[in-house]
Amino acid sequence: MAAIDAGLTPLRCTSGFYSISGRLLEYQWWGAGPDTALTLVMLHEGLGCVGLWKDFPERLARASGCGVLVYSRLGYGASDPAELPRPLSYMHDEALQTLPEVLDRAKIRRAVLVGHSDGASIALIHAGGLVDPRIQGLVLMAPHVFVEPLSVASIAKTATLFIDAGLRDRLKRYQGDNVDSAFWGWNRVWLNPAFLQWNIESYLPQIQLPVLLLQGLDDEYGTDQQLQALESQVAGPVQTHRLACCGHAPFRDQPHLSKQLIINFIRQLQHRYGVGVGNSFGE
Repeated sequence: MAAIDAGLTPLRCTSGFYSISGRLLEYQWWGAGPDTALTLVMLHEGLGCVGLWKDFPERLARASGCGVLVYSRLGYGASDPAELPRPLSYMHDEALQTLPEVLDRAKIRRAVLVGHSDGASIALIHAGGLVDPRIQGLVLMAPHVFVEPLSVASIAKTATLFIDAGLRDRLKRYQGDNVDSAFWGWNRVWLNPAFLQWNIESYLPQIQLPVLLLQGLDDEYGTDQQLQALESQVAGPVQTHRLACCGHAPFRDQPHLSKQLIINFIRQLQHRYGVGVGNSFGE
């Protein structure tokens, strides 16, 4: 694959499918393998997939010396289709059942979970629900720990964008045949009146890992109350960065700053907590 910047040597990338409980999930692996370095496991948003991370995983792998694993959840990208309607417990199911299988299948030894939006919530449920010794830290971009009116209102607006404003066509380039199930599976859960009670704050006191929080000041899907809940209830050390000129996706709206904050966090894991990354930092 071509280098992301002129003059850079192409970084090793492997791709394929993991068979998880009889279903195929697409993945890409950038950089070092799990036997030689820390692995950053990237968990995508409610409308994300491998392709929608774009070049951010490669940039992280190159800058950190870590391996970077990205995968598409069931019903996203090139992964097998998912049955609809999705259960209201879909994030819990992913965190407590599927993600452990992915980590096993990928032979992960030491990892930092890097989650965005729904993916950040999945990371929190996994870390607080299983206390997995392989997980060394959490990077959470625009996490949700409870449902806010702002989130519901913004998600309701996306249905109009999907139907009438070209969002379906833009997503189809990445989601392929899964585009309708990916969108409506996510949208209808969040707009289900019963989902208003969804709350994962009970998991937070069990999380003793270092946590990095990144959220845009212009996030249209969540307010500062999400960060305040995490800062006050997570048992481990929490670093928070509220990013200016940034909406719901720090890795897209502020990619250089987001990358650097993640690299700094990994360096701190190495120096303060004895977490080795393998190769030296590339930038």
